[in-house]
Amino acid sequence: MFQLDSVTKVYPNKVVALSGVSLTIRRGEFVFLVGPSGAGKSTLVKLLYREELPTRGNILFEGRSITRLRRSQVPYLRRRVGVVFQDCKLLPHKTAEANVAFALEVTGAGAREIRRRVPAVLELVGLADKARAYPHELSGGEQQRVALARAIVNNPAVVIADEPTGNLDPQTAWEIVGLLEEINRRGRTVIMATHAKAIVNAMNRRVVALSRGRIYRDDASGVYDDGYL
Repeated sequence: MFQLDSVTKVYPNKVVALSGVSLTIRRGEFVFLVGPSGAGKSTLVKLLYREELPTRGNILFEGRSITRLRRSQVPYLRRRVGVVFQDCKLLPHKTAEANVAFALEVTGAGAREIRRRVPAVLELVGLADKARAYPHELSGGEQQRVALARAIVNNPAVVIADEPTGNLDPQTAWEIVGLLEEINRRGRTVIMATHAKAIVNAMNRRVVALSRGRIYRDDASGVYDDGYL
């Protein structure tokens, strides 16, 4: 699925966000990325969906180098990799269904396909009755559900969630994680960057822990660990 080979990322201000990171994420896994602020989690996530490029090293997705993709090829990668952000990034003047539909429109999907897919994913995330609601009319948890529906409407192979529960209360956070778990059960790989210690400890999934731009722990059934290097 994803294979990182000695990946280093140095920003123009000379900050080393990642240093020599090698990592393999297999199809169907549910992986937590944990670590303190500044550990490199967000940079790693951005590299996976080609928001950033590594300074050195290579990243393969399904056997193909994404670091060498031409700019015109990046949208095709994004169809295979759905992304959920902490702040949702919904379009404020579009309804829930229009926000989800937009992810299909930019790929050139036809009206009939959009009418078929959008209600199905809104039903999956429990928002069939909020399809015509605008973001400001939705709770934080409902907005995140719309963002999740948008991320999966193109039927991606991978869903990457960057701190998706960071702005949510504990009960709502668990609801979002439950949806991610259901998406994983349906065959998609899920990669979640998080500070949510209780969730990580309860889930008993693979945990990749970063500190100072390096992986210092990779456990198949791990827990959150505050003992950062």
